[in-house]
Amino acid sequence: MLPSDHFVRMYNELFKMLAESEHSQEGLKKYWMWISRPNDSNQGLGSYIKVNGFQGMFEYWDHIKFEENCDMDMNITDEYFELKMHKCPSLSKNLDNDAGLCLQYCEHCAGWIHPIIRKHGFFPVYDIISPTEPRCHFRAYKDRELAVAFSLQARKLWDPYDDLINV
Repeated sequence: MLPSDHFVRMYNELFKMLAESEHSQEGLKKYWMWISRPNDSNQGLGSYIKVNGFQGMFEYWDHIKFEENCDMDMNITDEYFELKMHKCPSLSKNLDNDAGLCLQYCEHCAGWIHPIIRKHGFFPVYDIISPTEPRCHFRAYKDRELAVAFSLQARKLWDPYDDLINV
C-alpha cells in the first residue's frame, strides 16, 4: 500500500501535470469527475448521504478525521452540514515538498465530492480560503437559496460543475 505521504505528493504531481497541459483546468475537471464516479474508494460517501443525509456526512467525515488525523470541526444544523478544516494534513504535506505545490491542489476535494453530494440533492459551497493555507470551510445545504446566500460570504467559492452564482 502506498503511504499517505507519497500518495498526496503523487496527486500533487498529477494535478500539476494536468494543470500545465494544453487542456489546463478542463483536464483537472475531467479527472475529478472521473474519480467521483461510483467506485470502491468513494462509494462510502454516497451511501452515507443516501441513508442519513447530514448525519451521514458527519459520520463519513468523522471517520476521515480519525483516519487522516485531520484538525477539523464539524457541525449539523437543520439547514446545513458544515466542516471547518483547521489544518489539512494533505495540503500540509504538499507545502512541505521540494517539488512545488500545484495551486489547484485544494480543488480536488470539491472536485470529486461535489458530484456525489449534488446527486443526493444537496448544494455544496466551498470556501477554499487560499491554495497555500491548509484550511478550508465547506457547507452542504438542503436549500439552494441558502447555499447561494452563504456562497456570497465565501472568500473563494469553487464550484466546478454548477455555479450557484456568478462571481
